Amino acid sequence: MPRSSDLTEEAALRRRFTSEALQNPYNAAILERLPLLGLPDAWLVAGCLFQTAWNLDSGFAPTAHIKDYDLFFFDASDMSEAAEQQVQARVTALFADLPITVEAKNQARVHLWYEQWFGYPYEALQSASQGIERFLVPCTCVGLQPAARAAVPNLYAPYGLQELYRGILRPNPQCPHLPLFKAKAQSYRERWTWLDIQEMVNQ
Repeated sequence: MPRSSDLTEEAALRRRFTSEALQNPYNAAILERLPLLGLPDAWLVAGCLFQTAWNLDSGFAPTAHIKDYDLFFFDASDMSEAAEQQVQARVTALFADLPITVEAKNQARVHLWYEQWFGYPYEALQSASQGIERFLVPCTCVGLQPAARAAVPNLYAPYGLQELYRGILRPNPQCPHLPLFKAKAQSYRERWTWLDIQEMVNQ
């Protein structure tokens, strides 16, 4: 059972992370407009969130070094590429005034293309949050979702936030594709040099 001090620290980190993510004005704008798309199980995920936190820790501008902004949604009613492209067109139009790239991916269909694209099999997902759990680096498994009746968005961080703030990059046992992990981790460390790459997979 976790100690109360550990739970207190994690709660503080969750508040810190959410606050820092929203210091990136593009994250704030995306979360504000996301409900307008009406997408099922929709989340703002990954790089635009944890990289904002790393930027602030490094003394960079909140938006520095962020290549794109990723949306996950889950719609098993139509897993066609055409349907996903239609969603992407709506996303592009909604955020056309922002000087960023916003990409939307239906997590219901990732298993249909992942192996061909990355060379590894990928089990079908049952929710967008399961997609968040499968990122190559556990500390990067984060997502924010607008809350229906609250000013603060919902945070999903299945592996906690301690390793994110300590800069620990290790392979995710849920997706142990080491060559992909190494390339991703090295890309991160080129931008945030204080990150610590640990290549052992914890079983």
